[in-house]
Amino acid sequence: MATRVYLGLGTNQGDKANNLTRAIDALSLALGRCTDVSAFIETAPWGFESENSFLNCAAAFETELSPLGLLDATERIERELGRTQKSAGGIYHDRIIDIDILLYGNLVVESPRLTIPHPLMHKRTFVLEPLAEIAPVTKHPAIGKSIRELLEELRENEPNITKG
Repeated sequence: MATRVYLGLGTNQGDKANNLTRAIDALSLALGRCTDVSAFIETAPWGFESENSFLNCAAAFETELSPLGLLDATERIERELGRTQKSAGGIYHDRIIDIDILLYGNLVVESPRLTIPHPLMHKRTFVLEPLAEIAPVTKHPAIGKSIRELLEELRENEPNITKG
């Protein structure tokens, strides 16, 4: 039986819209049916300085892959699309594509290779805004609040973020 998964995608190099579209197409082939994609939003880099803004989106898929199978597929697609290094230890850098597993059904996974839900998703407006567009009432399985609620709380705690 297929599980609904939500992925966050970002890019800040090259033809950004094309990078996201190519990633979504590749993910559809590898994972299964894409059921929804948010609008693409332009955002500032998070966690590092760069002259290149990001284009981000969220996408939902129905997949029969296991969580680790999903991770293997997303990492393979990143490499195929030209990503040469992963962020590690809180060190971020420019990248042609980044694919993060945000949610895998209602599953909570904590392993050396994979943490689901994504451990920083509730702290990032560039993740929550597009995710709230396609899954506003979906609950964060560890926190128990909807994506919309998490986004509203984040906006309330970050006065410099535009509400709207």
